[in-house]
Amino acid sequence: MQLEISLFKFDYKSDYLPYYTKNFIKVKKEKTLLDILNSINNENPFGYRNSENFNVAVNGIYVNVKISIDELTKTFGKDLTIEPISIRRAHTDLLINDADFQERLAILSEFVEDEDIAKYKSNKIYFYASNTINFEYDYIGDPLLILAHDLIEKDKSKEKEILEALSESDCGAEYHTSLENRVYNFDTTIEEKITSIKTKLNLTKSVKEQNFNLEKKNDLNFGSFDEIKEIKHDFNDFNIAYYKGSKEDSETSNLLSQLNAKIINTQTMNYDLALDTFHINSDFTMKLASTIILDAFDNSADLLVVDNEDAFNLFDSNRKSLQETSGRDIILPVIHKNELAKLALGLHDEVKQTLCKHSVDPELV
Repeated sequence: MQLEISLFKFDYKSDYLPYYTKNFIKVKKEKTLLDILNSINNENPFGYRNSENFNVAVNGIYVNVKISIDELTKTFGKDLTIEPISIRRAHTDLLINDADFQERLAILSEFVEDEDIAKYKSNKIYFYASNTINFEYDYIGDPLLILAHDLIEKDKSKEKEILEALSESDCGAEYHTSLENRVYNFDTTIEEKITSIKTKLNLTKSVKEQNFNLEKKNDLNFGSFDEIKEIKHDFNDFNIAYYKGSKEDSETSNLLSQLNAKIINTQTMNYDLALDTFHINSDFTMKLASTIILDAFDNSADLLVVDNEDAFNLFDSNRKSLQETSGRDIILPVIHKNELAKLALGLHDEVKQTLCKHSVDPELV
């Protein structure tokens, strides 16, 4: 087996910008990703840590170097891009300055003992894997929210004080975005702990209780999803981006697979939009949403497909807010999966009743 690895390189002492080196590795005795890094280092030394506790980003997903090569190639393929867990904080190749992570612990310092500090440090991957940190650099950090949960579980009498300490942060738990699609082999109990803290802080509302129409009321009825038995009109000449969010919808994916369109699948299509805190944090969600729709546009998408009304309302009904947030025109049409199914089935008279009411008419019929 041969791997093609693009390895992140940067030396803060001499490099103005990072770059990547190509490494073609013929796997012999190597069993893990750490073994691969060691083999590369033997030929061309670079900055990393020869430890099973070391973490990196592989093709944009955060991974521990203990991962086996079989698992690595099955999940990510044989063409791999390996980067530090924070490009912003990189100082020597895959090594970073984690002072920002260490400093966040001060918020709960009066409540912790040595074992708590060790546990906090063991969760460092979650600090840098969080997409929030890419938009709000002062974010309190997911490891601190995990620590807060564990400290409360250990001593319930400290709950009020711990929650008050968290609530004093200007960029606290309300900025959390899901880690589920960002960390390989993710432990979902981590999200449960963070959700518990958000609930205790009274930050969340269910998506059903939220109003995602900031600018105009949207009373569109997309109807039910039509089963695709025979495609009458495919989308052979179209580039389509599908915003999946945290969970992919099987109906939408199956439909897209039958349309002969080019599917644009970038990492932003999996972004969590922090919808449960939209009522107190809509500006943050707009930052995320504008990044998603502009990424689709910049990758030559003709349409952005969504699979639920909440996502449609967010992207289609708030054009002015999205434009003000991004500083760019937001002109990409957004279409609901039910509309796309009707178009594929040739039900043009039915679907045009909703298409013409979009903020940006896709002009497909």
